[in-house]
Amino acid sequence: MTAMRKANAAYPFGFLDEYAKKEVRRTVLKAIAIPGYQVPYSSREMPMGRGFGTGGLQLTLSIIGEDDTLKVIDQGSDDSVNAVNLRSFIEMTCDGIDTTDITDKANLIQSRHRIPEKPLREDQIIVLQVPYPDPLVVVEPSEDKRKIMHGEADYSRLLVKLYEDIVKFDEITISHRYPTCINGHYVIDPSPIPRWDVPKLHQSKALVLLGAGREKKIYAVPPYTDAEPLAFDDMPFRVEVLMMKTANVVVVIAVAMTPVF
Repeated sequence: MTAMRKANAAYPFGFLDEYAKKEVRRTVLKAIAIPGYQVPYSSREMPMGRGFGTGGLQLTLSIIGEDDTLKVIDQGSDDSVNAVNLRSFIEMTCDGIDTTDITDKANLIQSRHRIPEKPLREDQIIVLQVPYPDPLVVVEPSEDKRKIMHGEADYSRLLVKLYEDIVKFDEITISHRYPTCINGHYVIDPSPIPRWDVPKLHQSKALVLLGAGREKKIYAVPPYTDAEPLAFDDMPFRVEVLMMKTANVVVVIAVAMTPVF
């Protein structure tokens, strides 16, 4: 690790140049000011393929400071290949920061596919990696038309898709990337988190930042903001449910997709 630090001594703190970090920070401020709005930015080339967390990584590198404590998780694990590689890269390019695998000790958390089970605090920020930021892409291929639909809060075609699920399967079958309305207007793709994690966005004490490097978009769920999954009055949103029959008694158990961390 020492040799790697010396080899990368020419890189500025956080790898990105100051102009790139300033742009990301300005984009973050706009995203916080307009909850749920996808703010475009100039996503930089990173030393990894797009689609492997470049958007979340750029967010983390732009807002992290020397006194911060970072936790990096992937699919709920601190030890997966993606989490270990991202953590190592951030440690290599951000001298002085601390890393941890304990949620309570971190003030900055970068995650893929999960939100920690432990409730987050006001002094914490969670960065989620996002492959596809726009939930309307499944019903409208044109980005220009999607922007108009977002601006007018026209999500009727998305609701029709959910209704078709109910007609075919008697329930909404979306297991992850569940479309969620933020602050009563914009509907977001909350990254590939399971439905189990979606309610954690509602009135969260922590700031939630979502970055899509390949699609060049950043959006946010500010603290204490309403985050309501799309649903119907007679078919409310629910998390994953497993039906079990034991001793002639049917037991309903809500289950998470991965172990608690």
